[in-house]
Amino acid sequence: MKNFLMMLGMLMACTMTVQAEEAVAVPSASQTIVEQDASEPIEEPKPMENVPIALVAPSGSAIPVERYEKGVAALEERGFKVTSYYDPELHHERFAAADAVRLRQMEQAYQDPDAKIVMAVRGGYGASRLLKDLDFQKMASSGKVFVGYSDITVIQMGLLKYGAVSFQGPMVYSDYGLNNPSQYTIEHFEEVLTHPTTTLRWVGTDNPDVDVTGTFWGGNLAMMSHLVGTKWMPDIKDGILFLEDVSEHPYRVERMLIQLDEAGILRKQKALVLGRFTDYRLSDEDNGYSFDTMLAWIRERLTIPVVTGLPFGHTKEKATLPVGAKARLKVHSGSVKLVLSGYPTVK
Repeated sequence: MKNFLMMLGMLMACTMTVQAEEAVAVPSASQTIVEQDASEPIEEPKPMENVPIALVAPSGSAIPVERYEKGVAALEERGFKVTSYYDPELHHERFAAADAVRLRQMEQAYQDPDAKIVMAVRGGYGASRLLKDLDFQKMASSGKVFVGYSDITVIQMGLLKYGAVSFQGPMVYSDYGLNNPSQYTIEHFEEVLTHPTTTLRWVGTDNPDVDVTGTFWGGNLAMMSHLVGTKWMPDIKDGILFLEDVSEHPYRVERMLIQLDEAGILRKQKALVLGRFTDYRLSDEDNGYSFDTMLAWIRERLTIPVVTGLPFGHTKEKATLPVGAKARLKVHSGSVKLVLSGYPTVK
């Protein structure tokens, strides 16, 4: 019996020792790790969280309005803090509103103390009507980043003449309002907005070897040729000019390029870079004449290299291009590298 009690005591002591050791391994309240409930995921910050953006419509109207509203919602989904100076109900003729109203939109946007970006709703036609009344000096000194393409090119050239860099990039109706917007277009726009340098690479055929630096400028070909001889056309020497267009037959593209050459603009550049030329229609009358044959003829005529394949134009996928930025264009064996820098960012 005595031996039994001794063995029972030893067994109880061992049990208490194990329990004590296990108790030491239990974390204190301050060390306790709380697992995240899978039903409540951590919400990551949106890419452009609270970046204020003002919307204007200096050209055409947004019809149907639902596509415009979808574009605004898409901007907000990315985190932008949207203020719109465009009122779809003021639609006038083919324009977003009467000239005086569209002009006032522009003034309100660039005078908005909170806005960092001024984005066009869409292109079309109408910006040219406003040129003589826009105060480009005030716009250029406002510190705003103006964004758009197509018809907006004429405004961007006026800004460049006063030393302001703007962005040829996505618009509310034309890009964000699509049923399935291009992720590349949206993400590259945000990359340029937040990084002081961006690099584009692509592969093209028949491109000559090139290695040049200069001011990167340009936009829509029809708008550029439209400004020739006007006070809103900047005088850029030793630049790298980029051009794109839509619904222009190759002979019209050729004619406008000849105009830019005869006006002395092309011969002052170090290179011409062509983006997308889309939605034109050839006919039997062309008899073999095409964009490619036109391009070959232009290359023979010009004294500067012509590089094709720039991912920009009236297409779903487009890069954002800072107009007035510093650029280095390097082409070797068909591979193209374009480095852009020296433009404003918002973060």
